[in-house]
Amino acid sequence: MPVQPSYPGVYIEEIPSDVHTITGAATSITAFIGRALRGDLNSAITITSFSDFQTLFGGVWADSMMSYAVKDFYLNGGSKAVIVRIAKNATKSNIKVLVDGGAPGAFFTLEAASEGSWGDNLKISINYKTKDPTDSSLFNLLVAEAVDGGSTEKFLNVSVNSNDPRYLPRVLNQSSMLVRVKGTMSTFRPKSTLVAVLTSPPSSPPDMVDNPISVSVKGSDGVDVGASEYQGEEKSKTGIYALENEDFNILCIPPPSRDADTDPDVYSDALALCVASRAMLLVDAPTTWGDVQAPVLAVNNAINGLGDLDLTGPATRNAALFFPRVLQSDPMRDGQIETFAPCGMIAGIMARTDTARGVWKSPAGIDATLNGIRGLQINLSDDQNGQLNPLGINCLRSFPVVGQVVWGTRTLRGADELADEYKYIAVRRTALFIEESLYRGTKWVVFEPNDEPLWAQIRLNIGAFMQNLFRQGAFQGKTPKEAYLVKCDSETTSQNDINSGIVNILVGFAPLKPAEFVILKIQQLAGQIDS
Repeated sequence: MPVQPSYPGVYIEEIPSDVHTITGAATSITAFIGRALRGDLNSAITITSFSDFQTLFGGVWADSMMSYAVKDFYLNGGSKAVIVRIAKNATKSNIKVLVDGGAPGAFFTLEAASEGSWGDNLKISINYKTKDPTDSSLFNLLVAEAVDGGSTEKFLNVSVNSNDPRYLPRVLNQSSMLVRVKGTMSTFRPKSTLVAVLTSPPSSPPDMVDNPISVSVKGSDGVDVGASEYQGEEKSKTGIYALENEDFNILCIPPPSRDADTDPDVYSDALALCVASRAMLLVDAPTTWGDVQAPVLAVNNAINGLGDLDLTGPATRNAALFFPRVLQSDPMRDGQIETFAPCGMIAGIMARTDTARGVWKSPAGIDATLNGIRGLQINLSDDQNGQLNPLGINCLRSFPVVGQVVWGTRTLRGADELADEYKYIAVRRTALFIEESLYRGTKWVVFEPNDEPLWAQIRLNIGAFMQNLFRQGAFQGKTPKEAYLVKCDSETTSQNDINSGIVNILVGFAPLKPAEFVILKIQQLAGQIDS
């Protein structure tokens, strides 16, 4: 704060810095939407490993193409993901618990924490070995999944008294991943199911007793989801709209089932969400494109079927399509070779490339290997690749020694005849990265006095951010002047803008574009001829 001198002497005033550091936004947080064995429905849950996915969503499931895509994501270098579980007609398992008092046969109901048949394996045990055995409102609850590797939860000194800090419904809502109280909680504690004194020490989970209470109403995994479950409703934040206001950069929507394709209407709605969120949509080629023996027919299917996706216009700068699908060993079918959509592994490769080289490096080339696959649905030749690349279809190729790799880096706006400035994935993702970083890093500007001192601070802070990217090799040009510009002054912000409360900032950069074609000129020099 400014010093107000009032006496002779020395005064110290700390002057705040004009520097507001702009931190680069994340570039490879990937969102997935689809079915899963368990987990909250229509909620965006962030995970950082496939182990998290196994714990929260049940791991790989034969009926969930999303589960395979998430596995591929982490196998290929992915780090942070956002999962949205959807389901159709799925129900929860219930357990009726008799209470020790009240009317004969009185009970309350515990239900599985989420929909699905996984809850059918739940069992509970109850005992009265509490901190105060004379308190008839207290009891201990043990919940366990009766399967190999199933989790166990122990809740000590929980109460049926709503005024008690250990009131059972509150404790389960905040601490349990397995069960919740359904409906009204009884004021009488549940009957004990003990037939023998538990001998386990307090520090370790006790074993299940001989007569635990098992599930009385079975749950259901539901049926295959359709377009409506993916699309959801914006008002209720279901389906893709569960991702609104979530931080993600890449969106994967694996097919609803093994032999199906993601509905074009779902892709259209998801693309609009990606544009609003400054994210990229990864589009899987329809199964029918490669569902033939001859590669030449597969290429014709791809060329003729591109319009069926109904993804056109400037918004497709935020989308990229990859063809063909991949062949993988299916752990849920005794290791048989099955065909899968590649979007999860493509997202993982993007994350891997971002970490190693930066978002401005195209996620393609001999380093962009597809880990965890046995082959490709169709093996394309150079000539066939040459037919698809000018249309903006990114090919997956198989080469000797190198293996299977991503061999294309165009957006769906990347057809040669469109001549779009965002033809390449790396250029588009770099622009989105800069936009998001500056959007977050300039919020301090709001409500500041709109005059030259503010403009100078803006130039200083954005210039420092762009200079840092230049030093990392994000732009073309040998000097900062050739690589980028930051302009904020009376030329960009007129008096009328100032009167309207507007400050205009102009930021430009010279993007790095991938070397798609390497042309070698070879000349032989004839031996010296004596004359």
